Amino acid sequence: MNHAVGTWEERWHPLRQEWVVIAAHRQHRPWVGQTVTAQVPDVPVYDPTCYLCPGNARISGAANPAYTGVFVFDNDHPCVGPLAPEPIAPGSPYKTRRADGIARVICFSPVHRMTLAELSPEHIQHVVAAWQQQTFDLGALAQVNHVLCFENKGAVVGVSNPHPHGQVYATNFVFKTVETALGAMQQYERSEGRALMADIIKAEQKDARRILYEDAYTIAFVPYFARYAYEVYIVPKRQVAHLYALNDAESASLAGAIKAVTVRYDNLWQQSFPYVMPLHQAPTDGSEYADFHAYITFHPPLRQPALLKYLAGPEIGGGNFLNDTSPEASAQALRAVDARHYLTVGGTS
Repeated sequence: MNHAVGTWEERWHPLRQEWVVIAAHRQHRPWVGQTVTAQVPDVPVYDPTCYLCPGNARISGAANPAYTGVFVFDNDHPCVGPLAPEPIAPGSPYKTRRADGIARVICFSPVHRMTLAELSPEHIQHVVAAWQQQTFDLGALAQVNHVLCFENKGAVVGVSNPHPHGQVYATNFVFKTVETALGAMQQYERSEGRALMADIIKAEQKDARRILYEDAYTIAFVPYFARYAYEVYIVPKRQVAHLYALNDAESASLAGAIKAVTVRYDNLWQQSFPYVMPLHQAPTDGSEYADFHAYITFHPPLRQPALLKYLAGPEIGGGNFLNDTSPEASAQALRAVDARHYLTVGGTS
């Protein structure tokens, strides 16, 4: 085998402060392991058994209202919450404390079979507004030090309900990824005298090969240091610590970027593309984080239409990622597809 074919190198991830091995020559190696089949279920507009559809009863016994847009409610199975019990002290060297916080669910649409990629940019603006409001409201609570909004999409990432929805975790701790990124941004500002994310944006603009979407306010790109195949960053160009600081034009631009990226995902293999999408925002512990630059990331689990990116020895055991694809090739593939959703009739959605 010619190992020189395809990008083969290590790239520094400046936000995670770690090396990523790019080994694109491994993408088409012989594979006899497990594969996944793209699910094309006949999902209805409304499912009477779905606990997220309008008017239906949830496991708590509460009934959803007949909502027509975005709907937010307290999670019936929260990972953190005010009812968490007081734990028993384990003794040194271990520590414990209450799983305090608030967990909520955001239904993006009343239509059971809808996805972000199929929603209009105008509707996605309402989803963005819900993220902004939840971050502002929950982050203002004294017991909340961080608000994590995210969407898990697709059965292969563990989602059992296809109804379009995301979640909000407002916690008494700062999630590690944000903690690491914050430290990286602060250290870069001290050492270089410039903002790290601004330099990342400039580097992506200078190269240009990995950019998927750009307007006056927002840029979306496959990062130079991507850990997953088809990983994408969406970044407001203006530095804000929390997305609620964006003005109306910037929020509309962010919604347009989300639409553009998710449509290209679906069009890549003409299937509903799975991913984990977290919003990275500064802590809400009362301190000022003017040097933090909020951003959104997409982490797709597939590296080919039927092949998962497995987290194994390097990732779980070693703590560093091995990417079997070239970020430049992934971006090229996403840039090459139609900007209109493949399920759209007449080219509008």
